[in-house]
Amino acid sequence: LDQFLSPTLKRLLPDPARFRDMTRAAERLAGAIMQGECIGVFGDYDVDGATSSALLTRFIRAVGGRSQVHIPDRIREGYGPNAPAILGLRERHKASVVVTVDCGTLAFEPLQQVRDQGVDVIVVDHHAAEATLPPALAVVNPNRLDEAPGFGQLAAVGVAFLLVVAINRELRRAGWFAGPDREEPDLLSWLDLVALGTVCDVVPLTELNRALVIQGLKVMAQRRSPGLRALADVAGIDIRPTAYHLGFVLGPRVNAGGRVGAADLGYRLLSTEHEDEAWDIARRLDGFNRERQEIEAQVLLEAQDQLDGDAMPAASPLALAHGEGWHPGVIGIVASRLKERYNRPACVISWDGARGVGSGRSVKGVDLGAGIIAARQAGLLEKGGGHAMAAGFTVTRENLAAFREFLGARIADDLGDRGLAAELMIDGVVRPDGATIELAEALAALGPFGAGNPEPRFVMPDTRLDYADLVGADHVKCRIAMDGRGTLDGIAFRAMNSALGPALLDHAGRRFHLAGKIRSNTWNGRTTAQFQIEDAEPVTQ
Repeated sequence: LDQFLSPTLKRLLPDPARFRDMTRAAERLAGAIMQGECIGVFGDYDVDGATSSALLTRFIRAVGGRSQVHIPDRIREGYGPNAPAILGLRERHKASVVVTVDCGTLAFEPLQQVRDQGVDVIVVDHHAAEATLPPALAVVNPNRLDEAPGFGQLAAVGVAFLLVVAINRELRRAGWFAGPDREEPDLLSWLDLVALGTVCDVVPLTELNRALVIQGLKVMAQRRSPGLRALADVAGIDIRPTAYHLGFVLGPRVNAGGRVGAADLGYRLLSTEHEDEAWDIARRLDGFNRERQEIEAQVLLEAQDQLDGDAMPAASPLALAHGEGWHPGVIGIVASRLKERYNRPACVISWDGARGVGSGRSVKGVDLGAGIIAARQAGLLEKGGGHAMAAGFTVTRENLAAFREFLGARIADDLGDRGLAAELMIDGVVRPDGATIELAEALAALGPFGAGNPEPRFVMPDTRLDYADLVGADHVKCRIAMDGRGTLDGIAFRAMNSALGPALLDHAGRRFHLAGKIRSNTWNGRTTAQFQIEDAEPVTQ
């Protein structure tokens, strides 16, 4: 139990050299630092890519090296490495070696082009791989098919952190830190970046990932990073940060630049050492996030109207919506919302002429990334890749029907006899008088919660609502009571997007079995227990 509650990196962090190509990559990059070569970094535009890029460049800067970063524009360049951008790093900044982070495992053609031009490329990634690897100097990816098992759940930023450990060790061996002018950096000081990227990429928060996030949250609480400090203040975080704040408050704002603004803003925020620049970027990202929310709401409404019509048979294992000109920066979020609404894997495609850019999100037990890779290998997609819970792809209009049929059949095979029945896993039963602040704090100690470590969920049976009222646009606040067993504050977030909200508001004295989570809630300096309602079932006599 102690090892679960207080996991340590000393026990869980592996020797980076166990990973294929890690030593080759570390030796090349350590040599580049010592020889004064410029190291190019090609990062993805999401949080995992931004944190990975910032981690590498902050480390290189701290040890006296030089680097230059390129974050691709989602609309103009799309996902993954492209030859013009990598060659541009060499031509404009004299980069002799380029590291791709959170991308590159399936970039066969672009990496062949740059290799032919004499550029050394190191791939640092975690996405699903094929038997054939891209033509790179090194491919560091725990999900290589020839890699020893055990660390495939790492986010790209976790792999980048192991690379930094390996490079630092090579520099130490070479005596780089022996002189009085160079001090070996504290690598643990950047675990706030690792925690942010790990949580936001929705990888399982177990074993090493759990330790990285727990330790990273401690670093973040020290507020040493100008960028994260400014973003937390702009977002109104005035308590010790949790995994929730990383995934639902900070992460969406870092992502907003890549979705609807300037692609490199997230990276720039996380890498800057200047307070004024951090505040300026944080405010811009906050504004882009509000813009993203408005665009997302419109695309989601159109996608739901499409699927609620005749676009998705009730028995279909796949929710697939597509629209002309839908903003590519929000289709991943919309796919996630559709997955939750229809309880099945969801894909959303934005058409631009004959081609569409798609993004998908999956449910437990369905490896969507493998399905997308299989569809590409079958000739149904121009590009495609990802991991179990998320994937991206490019499809033509003429292949849409065949792709839908192919992916639907694959999902059905993965689901097997389980089907698409909605499920809520319940961990216990509690009464209002048992849902105390002490229990809420004890449950919080089991966190951080996320994929692989779900937050405990309880049933509160045979309750009534003393009152229920709408809060904000779509939340419902209520007071839960049980005869002779006390009362408890309740909240149902985004409840008006489903039947839950109207049912609670129009309770009319009915009794409910409630399902949800017990959390602490601080308001006006007072902390109490609160029941976050996720589902409700009227009591039938």
